[in-house]
Amino acid sequence: MRISRAIVGFAAVIATLSACSSGDGKSDNAAKPSSQAPAPSSSAAPSSSAAPTGGAGAKEPCALLPAEAVSKAINIQGVTSAPGPVQDNAANGGKAKSCVYSAAGKQIGALAVTRFEGNKIKSAEMIAALKKAKANAKDVPGVGEGAIYYTDENKTATLAAAELVNDVPVLVNYTGPVKMTQEMMAPLVKTAVDAN
Repeated sequence: MRISRAIVGFAAVIATLSACSSGDGKSDNAAKPSSQAPAPSSSAAPSSSAAPTGGAGAKEPCALLPAEAVSKAINIQGVTSAPGPVQDNAANGGKAKSCVYSAAGKQIGALAVTRFEGNKIKSAEMIAALKKAKANAKDVPGVGEGAIYYTDENKTATLAAAELVNDVPVLVNYTGPVKMTQEMMAPLVKTAVDAN
């Protein structure tokens, strides 16, 4: 369940990204993640159906990163995937969809894809906002138009990459247990970014 909370927490950081570049005067507070992010309700639990809710041409996160790729990266057999929580933020146009990966009845990671329809935030601005919010973030070369890896107080690790897809800014991130290294996560996020 820690990973589901991390998805919601990451969504709180994402929700602030466009405020950094919008000139609305909120940029000083915008990059600070909310420590009071609500835990997902039981209705946000993975289901067996994936109803598209993103913009035209948006691929579902589970289609971008197969469970087999996660299984190989973490060396655990029997990994399954299911659609996870969906979060929309009207203030910045961010629409986040996720895919939750599980093995032996436990969540072992999640892929989130946030599309900023109608928002012209640049990849470099997204990465800069995340770096400001996450003091221990490290640049990750070769993934998207910019990427970072960081760990947080919830004992999770995240690798996030920004890119422009059909003129729409997109942020793709994988969150897993803190024991997942940058080297384990980079191929997962690269696979999802390349498939997007």
